[in-house]
Amino acid sequence: MLHSPYTRFRGDDDHGRVPVITPVWVRLDAIYLRVPGAPMHTVVTGLDMTGEVPGRLTGWFSTAKGDWLGVVDFDIPYADPRRNKLEVVDQLVPAYALRRRDD
Repeated sequence: MLHSPYTRFRGDDDHGRVPVITPVWVRLDAIYLRVPGAPMHTVVTGLDMTGEVPGRLTGWFSTAKGDWLGVVDFDIPYADPRRNKLEVVDQLVPAYALRRRDD
């Protein structure tokens, strides 16, 4: 697990420390942009990089230019009807692509 300077923990050294997880929504189409003017090809077995998916935020990093990147785990669905998803862990996601999710 990627620990940032802004990762919060609960627990203690005797019983174990675990990061505090904040539920968020991840806007896939905001972080995976298509090249303008690129031809579109439909791949039914490809990943569906549209819309929002639930994520688990564990920390933050700042960039040299002052932007914020969240450390997030989330699952990306496939375009076909299969139930399994691609699980991505410790991804740096720009703050503009995240919003808090009520659980």
